[in-house]
Amino acid sequence: MVVLMDPSEDPEDPLRTHRSREKTFIFDVVFDQHASEEDVYLATTQQLVEGVVSGYNATVFAYGPSGAGKTHTMLGMDTEPGIYLQMLSDLFQAIEETRDNTDCSVSMSYLEIYNEVIRDLLSPSSGFLDLREDSRGSIQIAGITEVSTSNAQEIMQLLTKGNRQRTQEPTATNKTSSRSHAVLQVTVRRRGRGAHLAEEVRVGRLFMVDLAGSERASQTQNQGKRMKEGAHINRSLLALGNCINALSEKGGSRAQYVNFRDSKLTRLLKLAPCPEQDALGGNSRTVMIAHISPASTHFEESRTTLLYAYRAKNIKTRVKRNLLSVSYHIAQYTDVISDLRGQIQHLKAKVERQERERRGEPSGRDAQGRASTPAPPAWEREKTHHVTRRAGTPEKDEEVLEAGPEGDEGQPAEPHEVALAREEVNMLLAEQRKTAALKVRERRRVCGLSRGAESR
Repeated sequence: MVVLMDPSEDPEDPLRTHRSREKTFIFDVVFDQHASEEDVYLATTQQLVEGVVSGYNATVFAYGPSGAGKTHTMLGMDTEPGIYLQMLSDLFQAIEETRDNTDCSVSMSYLEIYNEVIRDLLSPSSGFLDLREDSRGSIQIAGITEVSTSNAQEIMQLLTKGNRQRTQEPTATNKTSSRSHAVLQVTVRRRGRGAHLAEEVRVGRLFMVDLAGSERASQTQNQGKRMKEGAHINRSLLALGNCINALSEKGGSRAQYVNFRDSKLTRLLKLAPCPEQDALGGNSRTVMIAHISPASTHFEESRTTLLYAYRAKNIKTRVKRNLLSVSYHIAQYTDVISDLRGQIQHLKAKVERQERERRGEPSGRDAQGRASTPAPPAWEREKTHHVTRRAGTPEKDEEVLEAGPEGDEGQPAEPHEVALAREEVNMLLAEQRKTAALKVRERRRVCGLSRGAESR
């Protein structure tokens, strides 16, 4: 429980007794100044780790006024690591415990939203990045750098590298004020083989957001560029607050439209494979850590922060495990192989018939009555050459049956037997064209000889 009292009120003034601005807020857990980083982590975010490894989405974001300790909570210090390092360490430990039955891969991206533009903190030279939305409402960040990692220390090294590129400037209230919102996304992909040779891929995404602090120009004494930065920060935080308000009333009698388009921050928190899977009100387990200052000069900012945090408690989410449809489709590939084998037999018979016609030999049933076995056709003698030739640039006039690119994320390549069958079909088609060309040349030669005999 948090009790917020207006410092401007006189407790002994009887006229203000019934007009007091004192407010009581109830939260899941409250920390005082004696709480350690580990206490905060264990009580708020540790329970999210198992879900991320199992294929669920999770979001952790620090909210509050400038100088209240948001970055300290997320990053911590060398002697007392924050939520980032503690959660990532537990994440990789949980992954190690499941490696016997599954294959796991972890990747990360790190960006900042500064003055309503997105910058890649791992590759600042790439310039400003765009948010793109498809017809399904899925949001993608064009050109973002995604790095594969194998342990928590690698991610922390990349975070340290990215934080050197993050925009920070001193203000009257905070000497190291963050002038941008920083978003760390960690993606965990688990692949495991189940029954019937089906491959199951679970994709869990973890968003950890260090928001810039709300501020007042009168308190920060900002001017010029700093004032412009503060205006962008406040506008994006206001948009986030409006989304929280609308989501908290969703499903009630005062349900409102949730407008995520007011800022890049709210659109980014809505980043997901489909519109219902956003980090605020959709398929995500979300933890909001609200920071307030005991200073009387920050009363209004503290009151606003507590109101938003209190309303965020009313947001209801329905989480679902993210499973990719990446089974090997054995039955489907068996049908493909059977069809290709049928085509091969048909083409073999056709090529053999054309070879016999070219040599003037009978075909079909007449050929079956011959006592001697015909010599192998040219395509049979050259078969070894075609089989050993690597798949690459097709020969001139060669028709290639495309095997098709691999599917979406997590889709396996087609079986080796299918690829070999396709290659043999391509080989037979090429030999068929060569035989047809030889047949045409032979007919022309016969016609030429006939005309020569007539002229004599």
